[in-house]
Amino acid sequence: MTYPATLADWLAHCERLHPKTIDMTLERVNVVRDRLGLRFAVPVITVAGTNGKGSTCAMTESIALQAGYRVGLYSKPHLVHFEERCRINGEMVGAEALLPHFQAVEDARQGAALTYFEFTTLAILRALSMAALDLVILEVGLGGRLDAVDTIDADCVVITAIDIDHVEYLGPDRESIGHEKAHVMRAGRPAIVSDPLPPASVIAYGEAIGADLWLVGRDFNHAGDRQQWAWSGRGRRYAGMAYPALRGANQLLNASGAIAALEALRERLPLPAQAVRSGLALVELPGRFQIVPGQPTLVLDVAHNAQSVAALAQNLDAMGFFPRTLAVFGAMRDKDIGALLARMAPLVDAWYFCDLATPRAASAAELVQQQPAAPAGRSVTAHGHATPALALQAAAAAADPTDRIVVFGSFYTVGGVLQEGLPRLTARHLG
Repeated sequence: MTYPATLADWLAHCERLHPKTIDMTLERVNVVRDRLGLRFAVPVITVAGTNGKGSTCAMTESIALQAGYRVGLYSKPHLVHFEERCRINGEMVGAEALLPHFQAVEDARQGAALTYFEFTTLAILRALSMAALDLVILEVGLGGRLDAVDTIDADCVVITAIDIDHVEYLGPDRESIGHEKAHVMRAGRPAIVSDPLPPASVIAYGEAIGADLWLVGRDFNHAGDRQQWAWSGRGRRYAGMAYPALRGANQLLNASGAIAALEALRERLPLPAQAVRSGLALVELPGRFQIVPGQPTLVLDVAHNAQSVAALAQNLDAMGFFPRTLAVFGAMRDKDIGALLARMAPLVDAWYFCDLATPRAASAAELVQQQPAAPAGRSVTAHGHATPALALQAAAAAADPTDRIVVFGSFYTVGGVLQEGLPRLTARHLG
């Protein structure tokens, strides 16, 4: 058999295998998993939810690394390079190192039509399972019950904030979506629920299977003032901590869930207090209320549903005064685009809509047609552009140094800017 020669070739091969991009079932994945002999001898933390998964994974990884543990992380989607999805000891795994694992999945599938997500998930899981690690952290993709990541029985799970998203696959409301995501829980094992108002379906499922539920507000808490914050849990307390390096008020919930997950595994992975402090202080994650140095101020955020856009608007409002805010936006057509734009409208003085490199995306022309009404007494303009990079360049050309540019929406939007547009913007305004 002749195998694809490069990672790009393998990814193109994966895209051609299945007629659907999403096929919500675990049956085929479990068969291939068993053929691969895929299993983990070290603790596995699985993180599910709608918002905050990436941040929770990044903070859990950073704390564990600071504690001296060898950590593997599977997160998604990527912003620029596919290899961002697989990290070992804080470093992106090289494309060449992934090739044998793609080949192993190709051999094991024996003609089964895996989706792109299923195939790539199995390849990365195999890579992590064969590395010398102390902890593995897995970010769930779309749901939980039928997500390819759920082929692995986690030792501890985290359920982050749940919002309405992907209704065509997960259901029309938070209760339906919560039920799907709750299925990553396992009987008798810790299940950290960091959503402060979780759907009743999440609690009901955890109680029904006998999971060890850790509920925020009951089993662990956090509190803070302007200078510092504290976490308390089952017999443990961390006080006087600096705020996480990831910006935004919502990050305390994610940090609390990360700490709780590691505390739940304390018998297998003892955690020094300094590792918590250092890990949260040093964590990095592009595209999560990321403020780029320079003028004008540039904010990058992958907020693309009602809950995350509301958090973005709140965080922007807390930044202080800017004469004007210019917004670069691109999103998938199946989002409630009108509601997302309306939530940001009070803050935005000019819109720069963009096409995205996927057929699922709304076009810039479609987005211009959905431009929200301008607040009373203000004139708001809207422009369409062929790529996120071109939209950012146009916004930068129109902005004064004291203005603010916000790039938000799909991962494709922020990723497109990071890949092409960001260096030119900062060079123009810093040079």
